[in-house]
Amino acid sequence: MADQREWRPDPTSHVYVYLQVVHHISEQIRTGRLPVGARLAGERDLAEEYGVAVNTVRRAIRDLRDQGLLITVPVKGTFVCAKEPASGNSGNEGETVD
Repeated sequence: MADQREWRPDPTSHVYVYLQVVHHISEQIRTGRLPVGARLAGERDLAEEYGVAVNTVRRAIRDLRDQGLLITVPVKGTFVCAKEPASGNSGNEGETVD
């Protein structure tokens, strides 16, 4: 995720820092810079690259998992598991990503 070094969240923004990180990572997934199956850097590495606390990264990753964009496999890491779902498309329940 080389683009991360060029981008930092804005601590003066009215948007929570963890949400800025969520938006940045989801945008990378949406544009294909992070393809399905890509492994994210470790939490500490991401925190250092973004210039935020580890807990901020953990909260962002948890939010992205809740959205279905990431999956964390214990000991293996966190991976991109799906493209960002299209808004208003609720007819795809039960589909799996290979």
